[in-house]
Amino acid sequence: MIKQNINIVEMPILYNILEEIKENLSFKIVNYIKLEDFKNFLNENKVLNNILIITKFDNKDFFIKKKIELNNIFFFSKKNIQINDLGNFNIVQYPINIYSFIEKINIQLIKQKYNSQSKIKVKNYLMDLNSRIIANNKKSLKLTEREMDIILFLIEKKQPQKINDLQNQVWRYSSELETHTVETHIYRLRKKINDSFNDENFIISTDKGYFIE
Repeated sequence: MIKQNINIVEMPILYNILEEIKENLSFKIVNYIKLEDFKNFLNENKVLNNILIITKFDNKDFFIKKKIELNNIFFFSKKNIQINDLGNFNIVQYPINIYSFIEKINIQLIKQKYNSQSKIKVKNYLMDLNSRIIANNKKSLKLTEREMDIILFLIEKKQPQKINDLQNQVWRYSSELETHTVETHIYRLRKKINDSFNDENFIISTDKGYFIE
């Protein structure tokens, strides 16, 4: 399988760390020492929807002007900087756990994998990624973006996922997120599915964690 390129812009320390463990990564790393270098890349490439970028929060305005899908960018900022309006950004405040961050990258790649499809099959349901609607026969249910992320994550994994796996890998921001917040999201999603489709086993809960068969 061809590895997807991850573009690191003006983050030399992160590039050096990932380069050290590149043999164990599911993606390739492309390093742009200066933002100007990445601008040249953008000028030569017309299709930008499915590239994944890691850069400094200081570069946010440039990417907004370029109208690149911000969900496909990880913006790094210092821990002591207050960010009140997160919007639709992936905010990563350092210092970080590098392996948790690699999982965040993998989550985003999972989402990009499905972006080329308007609908995907989940068990005996069809999930529309554009409208965020999951349907079974004539019944349908509107999902939140977070609920869709949870489902995409669980169907990619081959074994049950614990609360801290979901907390670290699906939630984009805040290492201080309380575990009951994740549990509440899972509970509400399972209840919505059961209320709409009378399906108690869409997401299965075990002592080892949550999973979708």
